[in-house]
Amino acid sequence: MTTLERRYRWLLKAYPYGYRADYGDELLDVLLDSAKPGQALPPLREAVPLVVGGIRTRIITAAQGPAWVDGLHLGIVALTVLNLAVLLPYAMSIPLWLGLSVTALLLILRGRPRLALPIAGLVAVKVTAITMGQPWLDDTLLPVFPDGLWQGPALYGTGGPVGPLTANLLIVLGLVVLATRGRRPRTRSWWWLAAVPLVAGSDPAGLDIVAGSPTAVIRVVLELTLLCGAAYAGHLTADPRWAIAAAAYLLPTSAVLAENHQLLQRQDLAHWGLLVLFTSIAAAVPFRARRRILL
Repeated sequence: MTTLERRYRWLLKAYPYGYRADYGDELLDVLLDSAKPGQALPPLREAVPLVVGGIRTRIITAAQGPAWVDGLHLGIVALTVLNLAVLLPYAMSIPLWLGLSVTALLLILRGRPRLALPIAGLVAVKVTAITMGQPWLDDTLLPVFPDGLWQGPALYGTGGPVGPLTANLLIVLGLVVLATRGRRPRTRSWWWLAAVPLVAGSDPAGLDIVAGSPTAVIRVVLELTLLCGAAYAGHLTADPRWAIAAAAYLLPTSAVLAENHQLLQRQDLAHWGLLVLFTSIAAAVPFRARRRILL
């Protein structure tokens, strides 16, 4: 295998596995036939369309099955990722609950809602206990402070119990709905795990936005990037599943806003307003695209 072929194969990984199995060799032959003698790097005019085409194909392929089921599952994944990121800086103090949260996320990613449900339920009860200052389920010493070099307040020490309770309740109720269906939801990419260290230590109440901490900035950028992706996917496929996931993610944020309205500043309201705006766009574009197709 030449260097150029290896690099083309790497670019073709942007396409889903099934597409590569059916058309990958044929596409690779065309690319290699058009290459110049001794060429080692794919030209930019080919590399960019390959990656963009792969992403488009993945999005179109993902728009299969009941939209509400897939959207609900995707929203649960996003909320579980954020909840795990909140717990990560407190690993030494609550290793059992961090481990259960990791297990729940892995099971949800693999499309196993029935197995994830009792574990997520236990985590939800414990989170609620910590927010209310109660040592339920074990003798966790409250308040729980971050480990080592991590900086920040006690776990769920800002805001109040409504925001975390809303997020965990949505996860549990969503898993109940998914578990009662005959078919399992699809598996999700392991790339979701990469978001956990990126937003680790995020304030679940979102009150670190004003301070402009690196974690808060990364979280906002990641949120807006994913919401832009949801809007693009909805426009491309005229499918609302990504908007459903975005709406599920927005609900706990709105609960935090309502609970902590007296503490919020302009930056917090601007953050919430951006989430509402991009979620609304993601919800509107599938119907506009479907209307254009029908017309």
